[in-house]
Amino acid sequence: MVTATTSTTSTASSTSLLSAAVSSAQGAASTNSAATTTTSTDSSTSTSALSSLTSNFNTFLTLLTTQLKNQDPSSPMSSDTFTSELAQFAGVEQQVDTNTNLQTLISLTEDGQQSGDMSLVGKTATASTSVLPLQDGTATASFTTTSAEPIAIAVTNSSGTVVKTDELTSSVGANTWTWDGTDYNGNQLSDGSYNIAIETMDSSGNTSAVPFTVTGSVTGVDRTGSSIYVEMGAAKVDMSDVTSFSDSSSDSSGTSSGSSSSSSSGSS
Repeated sequence: MVTATTSTTSTASSTSLLSAAVSSAQGAASTNSAATTTTSTDSSTSTSALSSLTSNFNTFLTLLTTQLKNQDPSSPMSSDTFTSELAQFAGVEQQVDTNTNLQTLISLTEDGQQSGDMSLVGKTATASTSVLPLQDGTATASFTTTSAEPIAIAVTNSSGTVVKTDELTSSVGANTWTWDGTDYNGNQLSDGSYNIAIETMDSSGNTSAVPFTVTGSVTGVDRTGSSIYVEMGAAKVDMSDVTSFSDSSSDSSGTSSGSSSSSSSGSS
């Protein structure tokens, strides 16, 4: 693995490329924020639906009991009508019980999966996601190019504010970019969840996204609704986005020669 070097592209092309990276990073921040909100909403909706069904069941029981208490003795409810309402009562009761039991079964299954996933704590996770975990003042992203290409990288915080940009020329093959967690002024930012985008530009001046992965140390596993998230410090990555796990010791020994600190590669 080789280290990416500083780019010498023209000012105009550099500005266009960097703007594309910034726009993509801000879009990633918006998307990641919306995904977190949607997951939380889905969980609340499911709980609310079951509560509503239970409430309707209790209302039905109250109405039926009141109807029986206040029926006209000289003209009581017919057996057919009473049987029909009892059948409806039983149907609602069964639906409530079914939903409750299903929710319990799902919860037990997810708890079992989460318990198994806790064995991942301490491992290094590699994920295909725009969520960039900054841990202990370091964050890493990796990408591959088939030729030496101009590259622009932008990092935003959770609000979409750009905190770091970098411009460089990639090397043929695998490249690793490491951010030291400092902003434009060299101030050390807090560990947490950030967003990253990587863009390149062809000879015609067209920009395009560069596929990349991020890595981080697993600190926990969290279940939100029906989703399982791998926690890397304050950053949460959907389990479906994780491509691999490796032991931290073997991972660190295998990538040290390929890292390149953003502070020494022409950052803006």
